[in-house]
Formats: sequence, C-alpha cells, structure tokens
Amino acid sequence: MNKDFTIFQKEFKKYQRLFGLAGYRVYFKHEKLDEKFAEIRINHGGLVATVVLNKELSEKDVAFKDVRADAKHEALHLLIGRLCGNAKYRHATLCEIDEAAEELVIKLEELIKEK
Repeated sequence: MNKDFTIFQKEFKKYQRLFGLAGYRVYFKHEKLDEKFAEIRINHGGLVATVVLNKELSEKDVAFKDVRADAKHEALHLLIGRLCGNAKYRHATLCEIDEAAEELVIKLEELIKEK
C-alpha cells in the first residue's frame, strides 16, 4: 500500500475519534480526482463516509502535498457535514438546522478545553 495513503487513513481515523464521529462507518479510496487533493462523500442517513485521496496530483500540486493536513481537512468536513447537508436541503426546517448546530457546538465544547 502507498505510504501517503496509509498516513492519510491513520490521520483521518485519529481526527474522526477526536471529533466524536465514531458512529460513521468510513471507507477509504485512493483514486484520481480532478483538481483536488482529497474529498469526502457523506451519506448521513446511513452514517457512511467515503474518503478519497488523490493518487495522481498534477506537477504543480505535488509541492503542496500534505496528506496529514488533507486528512484533518476531510475529517472537519465530516464534523460539519450534517449541518451543511441540512442547510442545503431545500425543505430543512429551522429546528433541523438548530439541532445540527447544537450537535456541532457540543462536540466543539469537548474539543476546546479551558486552560
């Protein structure tokens, strides 16, 4: 297995645990993506996420490759995914958006500790 892909998976799983997103079943793919370092596809109803790392970066992008940062970035998308999904849904109620926002705030309270 590709070293970068292994690191990417490990880092994503670390942030998945840290962000309290253990309820999601996560699958990883290493495939060509157009114009992206990585991406996440989320099925909130099924609590499934597919996280993809680009395996064919353009020459201009290779210098900016950071699989650890990319994994964290995609995990953050999973963290805010429900809120974004509700906001984009045409018939989302204010209550659904408020619930998703509250869920995010509670997770962030756990992540951001007083010093």
